[in-house]
Amino acid sequence: MTILRNHIGGRWEPSATDTVGGLVNPATGEVIAHWPAGCAADVDRAVAAATAAQRSWAALTLDERLGHLESAAATIAEHAGELAELQCREMGKPVALGRTFIESGVAALRGACAEARTYSFDVTTEHDDGSRTRVLRHPLGVTALITPWNFPVLNVLIALGPLLAAGNTVVLKPSERCPLSVTRLVELLTLPDGVLNLIHGDGRAGAPLAAHPGVELVHFTGSVAAGREVGAAAGRGLHRAILELGGKDPVIVDAGVDPVATAQAVAFGAFVNSGQICTSMERIYVHAEVAEEFVTALCEAAATYTTGDGHDAKTVLGPLVDGRQRDVVHRHVTDAVERGATVRVGGAIPPGPGFFYPATVLTGVDESMLVLREETFGPVAPVQVVASWEEAVEKASRSSFGLAATVYTRDPAHVAGAASIPAAVTWVNEWQGGGPGRVYEPARDSGMGATGAHAAYDAATRPATVHVAAS
Repeated sequence: MTILRNHIGGRWEPSATDTVGGLVNPATGEVIAHWPAGCAADVDRAVAAATAAQRSWAALTLDERLGHLESAAATIAEHAGELAELQCREMGKPVALGRTFIESGVAALRGACAEARTYSFDVTTEHDDGSRTRVLRHPLGVTALITPWNFPVLNVLIALGPLLAAGNTVVLKPSERCPLSVTRLVELLTLPDGVLNLIHGDGRAGAPLAAHPGVELVHFTGSVAAGREVGAAAGRGLHRAILELGGKDPVIVDAGVDPVATAQAVAFGAFVNSGQICTSMERIYVHAEVAEEFVTALCEAAATYTTGDGHDAKTVLGPLVDGRQRDVVHRHVTDAVERGATVRVGGAIPPGPGFFYPATVLTGVDESMLVLREETFGPVAPVQVVASWEEAVEKASRSSFGLAATVYTRDPAHVAGAASIPAAVTWVNEWQGGGPGRVYEPARDSGMGATGAHAAYDAATRPATVHVAAS
């Protein structure tokens, strides 16, 4: 059985630890590879390689760095199908869906290059007295990129572009639940040695990487609990942290909307990727005026989300990433039922191998239930009926999370009022909408640090001023 290796300073090498973990195909339950647990020695070598490469990488012109990244984007686009196949094997994402999101990642990488060409890395202002002030944006140095398992390739590509374009080097640690696709991604890239380094492992690699004195920025996507530890470790070294953590995203279905069309849109937002998206629709507040028709249509839509191996073109809903995640999802459903909720569709673990869970609709839910308080991260749509727009907004805002929110309404006043929901991004009448200029920062327990467009370059650089007196 293959044991994955690290990529450090342009070379593939084994981990300094012999401890390994098994990677399981979630559709079959079979072990398909082993990953090294990781250790501080691996991190030290990777940071040293990134440090050695950073000065020469930053010394390249912006056009030269962007040339490397644009070439990388073209290569990844050519291999999107192969990468999607690997994602399917390691975390269950249907191949067609995986390819779509990898192509989105390629677009994000190209978009980061376009943003870099318009970013003010070096600006000089001439003053009336003959003096001048120059503001430069320096790269931070070595950065750590710790990515999650639900979108292995996409998350790397979104974060990697601004970090590298700004002149930083990167030590990348993917989730131990999805190491295959990220390993292949690194194999495909032809960056100078040491610019992008890959280390495998779980917390035994992640903790020393987040706390390493040679790392100037930690870019982390994952759970709230892990994010707190990463942020604390970075803070002790007075290093920056960008944290995108959990979500419990609300959806408001207002009176006056088309209940059937809206239900179909909500089903996609709740069930796509088996609900394993930080911005999945996890709390649905529907106005009583349209509730009956909406719930009926939502249940009908849920029934079309067929489960199966993601290599099968008929599969809409792949397995959850592993048994641990399915246990969380089913525990939330069971808790809701025990507290009085009704399962309208799904809600039962199917027989057979793999970690499948059906698209599930719950009604009669309330805030005493885990399914409305904690991140479920599974294909579960809990619906609560509300009497008014004001009640919906109040309930949507009542959460410790603040990642995203979605509102379906035809009322112009309610369109404007949607901005009052505490979230990094609020979509109105279109889930996951928005152009390349989108800038956001998670609210509350969902994280910290603004990203997107030029804000990503603000985060990846350090401003410095040089003032020259008049001669």
